[in-house]
Amino acid sequence: MLVLQRGSEAGRRWPLDRSRPITIGRSEECDIMLPDRQVSRLHARIRWQGEYYQLEDLGSKNGTHVNGQEVQSATILHDGDEIQIALRFKLAFVDAGATAPLTFEPATSGLRLDKETRQVWVNGKLIDPPLSLHQYRLLEALWDAGGGVITRDQVIAAVWPEASSEGVSEQAIDALVRRLRERIAELDEDFRYIVTVRGHGFRLENR
Repeated sequence: MLVLQRGSEAGRRWPLDRSRPITIGRSEECDIMLPDRQVSRLHARIRWQGEYYQLEDLGSKNGTHVNGQEVQSATILHDGDEIQIALRFKLAFVDAGATAPLTFEPATSGLRLDKETRQVWVNGKLIDPPLSLHQYRLLEALWDAGGGVITRDQVIAAVWPEASSEGVSEQAIDALVRRLRERIAELDEDFRYIVTVRGHGFRLENR
């Protein structure tokens, strides 16, 4: 089976079927639907190959990883493997011969964001008091970029949608980025999550 480890439905399980392939993607036609724009409509596929399950990336835009390694060709899955879809969703592969734990705790390393509640965790600890509205909007824009760079104009559109690009100074953007970094550093001062890409903008680097 596959167990969702990160996301608002953490702990959700999907049984695997040896008789047919299981598809993963954004499309409602997929067996495992992950409704996020960073996920391709038909992102990845798992199939039984006689003695083992095999994972394939289906030419997705943002990639599929197993235990941190990008899937370039069909990859054999082993019990406990962590499958990452578009750097947004983490799925644990539990072999049929293994005993699945009753529950999966949210990831205890890195940053995790729940859009429904607007809560943010760093290394398994909730940021409390919560981020300000502007801080949260900035973090969500970075999160949605899936590790890609967002420009200053995109920051303005996400954080200050009511303002024109001329109405928000670079100093205001830099101050917001600095304050968000400080809030994250309250729980993890050893890792720089928000990276400045000179001449381009910012991106989120997660553990």
